[in-house]
Amino acid sequence: MMPTHYFRRRVLLLVPLLYGIVLAGHEWRFRQALGREVPVVAESPMASVHDAPNVQAVATVLGLAPDGGQAPSAEPITLQASFVAGQGLSRALLADAAGPRVYQVGERLSGGSVLRRVEVSHVTLWRNGREERLALQPTAKPLLRRLGLEDGRHAALHSSQYLRPVAGQSE
Repeated sequence: MMPTHYFRRRVLLLVPLLYGIVLAGHEWRFRQALGREVPVVAESPMASVHDAPNVQAVATVLGLAPDGGQAPSAEPITLQASFVAGQGLSRALLADAAGPRVYQVGERLSGGSVLRRVEVSHVTLWRNGREERLALQPTAKPLLRRLGLEDGRHAALHSSQYLRPVAGQSE
């Protein structure tokens, strides 16, 4: 009978030897695979001209429109004031039959359209799948008026009654 330490020594020598043979087999198969021809596709499928997307629809979805390309709004409201601020913070004062109300971008109006953008002179509404423009209504009477030459003389005559010189030394 063989001693156990002799058997252990042989197993310890055979395990790395068998592992080396397995690794050599993997290496041989890998090198064989490198020499094979790689299949190449001759022609790639290309989109035909007829499959091109509708440019106007894509531009509308992205929020782009040519100048003057928006239809006037059919919404029964008027734009009374616009407050343009940072991204998404702009608001518009819109008046309808119920009265004036301040709306922010993204809010739904009483007529069903959505306030999309607020500009200084107009707002853009999204209604029935398209953009509509609602312009700021000019006021009938301007809030400020320009002074003429005769108005300047009139103001100079009356201004002395409010500012009276004080007798004495000036500092």
